[in-house]
Amino acid sequence: MGSASGRWAALLGVSLGGFFDGILLHQILQWHHLLSLVPGMADIRLQVLWDGYFHALMYVLAALALWGLWRAQRRGAAAGGASLAGALLAGFGLWHVVDALVSHWALGIHRIRVDVDDPLVWDLSWLVVFGLVPMALGWALIRRGPPRAGLSGSAFSLLLALAVGLGAWAMRPPPDEPFTAVVFRGDLAPDQVMRALEVADARLVSADAGLGVVMVAVAPEDRWRLYLGGALLVGGTGLPAGCLGWSRPASGAHATVARVGRF
Repeated sequence: MGSASGRWAALLGVSLGGFFDGILLHQILQWHHLLSLVPGMADIRLQVLWDGYFHALMYVLAALALWGLWRAQRRGAAAGGASLAGALLAGFGLWHVVDALVSHWALGIHRIRVDVDDPLVWDLSWLVVFGLVPMALGWALIRRGPPRAGLSGSAFSLLLALAVGLGAWAMRPPPDEPFTAVVFRGDLAPDQVMRALEVADARLVSADAGLGVVMVAVAPEDRWRLYLGGALLVGGTGLPAGCLGWSRPASGAHATVARVGRF
């Protein structure tokens, strides 16, 4: 991983590790959000907003890494084969090691599972399986592979498709979810939120107490209009909504949800 292309490949691995974390743990399993254990962050609006920022950062890292690999390919200095795969694996594992050390233990902003009696067991298991093992395998591949080998166009295309595909998955709504989740700015009054929904021809289905996070029935082509009314994140629009599209109407400590009819 000493070459520049190896470092770019490792950075791509870090971003893929972040995507894996966010998609699996934040969206599909919903075991935690980025700031689940931060005091004063129980509001689901803040949780999904910061999950969105997290995914936006992963997009930036992936784009930067792909740009670096493309430049290395143009110069004929790109790593390939075992070296490339090893750097990707090492970066993937590095993300989970850093996440465990910094997010779980040093800062304590979340754990792998926040709803269990012994979260340390889950933290350690996740660290070993998705952190230390991939790093060890990656290091072994890097040492076995040649220091330089050309990165083929097909290999680069595969990496590009993988990064774009994971990003697209992070932004898509659940396939069985007929409604759209929307997070509005905290300074909007309920009547302003209702006005924004009316302009977008969106029907309110459920909401928290202050209409900060709402679920609406809205035509896909009209989702963008919600941003004009003060929405911060709108599920299914392709912006860095992160876990928003996969967050169910919150319960428990997250929010109080009230079902409403047509307006």
